[in-house]
Amino acid sequence: MAWIQLIFTSSPQQAEALSDALSECGAAAVTFQDNADQPIYEPAIGETPLWSATSVIALFDAETDTDMLLTKLKSQLTDLPDCRIEAVEDKDWEREWMDNFKPICFGEKLWIVPSWHQPPQPEAINILLDPGLAFGTGTHPTTALCLQWLDQADLTGKTVIDYGCGSGILAIAAALLGANKIIGVDTDPQALEATQANAQRNGVIIETYLPQHCPTIECDLLLANILAGPLMELMPRFIELTRPKTQLVLSGLLDVQAETLRQHYQTNFDMDPPVVLEEWARLTGIRHG
Repeated sequence: MAWIQLIFTSSPQQAEALSDALSECGAAAVTFQDNADQPIYEPAIGETPLWSATSVIALFDAETDTDMLLTKLKSQLTDLPDCRIEAVEDKDWEREWMDNFKPICFGEKLWIVPSWHQPPQPEAINILLDPGLAFGTGTHPTTALCLQWLDQADLTGKTVIDYGCGSGILAIAAALLGANKIIGVDTDPQALEATQANAQRNGVIIETYLPQHCPTIECDLLLANILAGPLMELMPRFIELTRPKTQLVLSGLLDVQAETLRQHYQTNFDMDPPVVLEEWARLTGIRHG
């Protein structure tokens, strides 16, 4: 099927109303895109900030009468931004998408393998996980940093908590690497569902809980790939879930945030210097004896 896309350069104030109007006019999809290379690292809770220059891109059937469409939009919006119209190349988008994702190795023996690929090393630790999930598939530097650490860890017989489990990728890796008991915790019930589905797919057992329902047990390893703000706030809870010599792995923070967070945890954990990948950082430590 052939498509066209309408591209508007909008302000953050205009973008939401423009998106709603485009959807009402029959857009198959509407997306927001940064138009000025402006990073938004960690919004306040409850906020969904947009870039100061935001491209609003709407996808329509190629047979759409664009003159009539723009007239309708102008009748709905008092100040319609300038627009350019582009044809979208007709291709097998599903195949195009699948071709972009191949197995990825983390460390020496840990692989993430999409379902349509054969594992490059069948004897390795292969996590079956498809890209495109909302909760992470290993391609982001913060997840990669955690997987690289896990690849080198001895988890045989250990109890592991993945706090902020998302898709369950870290919890599944821990299970396949020999952990005896794995608990995944997340504030989003859909993340817990995703973790359970992916655990079943990989033949492992993971207990999942919302934070308020998570039992207070003392684990051997606590993983938390979240954001710097929540990691600061969660330290008292992490102390409850650990004991002397428990290992701690924190990620989801920028390298410029790492030292502040390291000093914060240093009061209860012997913290190592941060490890940085593409401006993101991982902190590791051991609970004071």
